[in-house]
Amino acid sequence: MYVVHLTRGQAALAREGDRMASQSRTARRPPLSKERVLHAAVALADDAGIDSVSMRGLAQELGVVPMALYKHVANKDELLDGMVDLVIDEIEPADPALDWRSAVRQRILSARRAVLRHPWARQTIESRTRRTPAVLDHMDSVAGLFRAGGFSVDLTHHVMHALGNRIWGFSPEMFDEPQSADSPSLSPEEQAALVGEFARRYPHILEIATAATEGDLSGVGQGCDEQFEFEFALDLLLDGADRLSRTGWSSSKRPGNPLVIRSS
Repeated sequence: MYVVHLTRGQAALAREGDRMASQSRTARRPPLSKERVLHAAVALADDAGIDSVSMRGLAQELGVVPMALYKHVANKDELLDGMVDLVIDEIEPADPALDWRSAVRQRILSARRAVLRHPWARQTIESRTRRTPAVLDHMDSVAGLFRAGGFSVDLTHHVMHALGNRIWGFSPEMFDEPQSADSPSLSPEEQAALVGEFARRYPHILEIATAATEGDLSGVGQGCDEQFEFEFALDLLLDGADRLSRTGWSSSKRPGNPLVIRSS
């Protein structure tokens, strides 16, 4: 009897220990919420890329069953929308003491820093088709900076089109082909033959490439300074917008507009 009683006591102690351990783990783990789900998804994408983000994989990261996630995000699209919103939330507001041009530049360059912190963000932003409140807030903020600078509604509309994806911190590229680190380098003879072919068929591309690489054409294909090119294009657009605003430009006055009445 003494042995049986001792075994039951040990079992009870073991059950109590398991219960307390479970309570301790639960106490250490914050309750699941939409914010926690989205932050975990962003961290997973930062570490392993956007293709690694799935409801099943995310549930595993959080230590829950996949169905638990659906209480907070309805589907994968809503998850991606929320992830983009978190990136947008990182964009700093413009200093109200700045002039319109400096304020727009500050806001857009802050968006660029946010996108660069999350390499998956550009691809995901481009894939979104729904304008969430965070997306609309950012668009409205940029448009408001132009309006505060004296831009007409008409000009603001067209400048926003011209800026395009730059308001999200990235530029549209003509080609977006990643360079392979394993690509063999050209021999001097092959490089000379390629230069001769380009000189015959694409002389303007050759002169640009020669200037960009300071004559060392072995550097062609390694890409340009993307940050410089982004700021150059942004400044070019803002300078042009400033000129149009100063001259009272209106789309209704553009050539070919059927609303423009010409005297005979």
